[in-house]
Amino acid sequence: METNDSTAEATGIPASLRRILETSPTTSARMSRQARRDTKPEIELRRRLHRLGYRYRVNYPLPGLPRRRADITFTGRHVVVFVDGCFWHGCPEHGTSPRNNGAWWAEKLRKNVDRDRETDAYLRDAGWTVLRIWEHEDPDVAAQRVVGVLTTERNSGDRT
Repeated sequence: METNDSTAEATGIPASLRRILETSPTTSARMSRQARRDTKPEIELRRRLHRLGYRYRVNYPLPGLPRRRADITFTGRHVVVFVDGCFWHGCPEHGTSPRNNGAWWAEKLRKNVDRDRETDAYLRDAGWTVLRIWEHEDPDVAAQRVVGVLTTERNSGDRT
């Protein structure tokens, strides 16, 4: 759907909505199909952790942070794991930015990264251990990172 400025202004459509309306139908459809949870990298990591005998909560609401959830949470050990998508969370290796509506997307993706850092800081200040894993990471290696943290947490005597 294409809009011109004079038509959009005459109809009272805010500038932020005009930028969204400029997105091509193909792009819009593709973005709307993006899974928010149970992505393939998440599922692969969860399978490996489960196979190793670990039990966890999935899509767990974060304490003190409304509308934010962790992909994998070990509540008793205060460990949260986020499996971040390269596009949405600004992967330094694979992150891209769409050409269409570039300024809007750059701001959107920057806000995602800022929110991630805010979430990490809040949880760490509250005594949680935070792990962030990129979607492109090998699930076996990622599972070993998680196990390493859980083993360290168990042996440190800080948590049960």
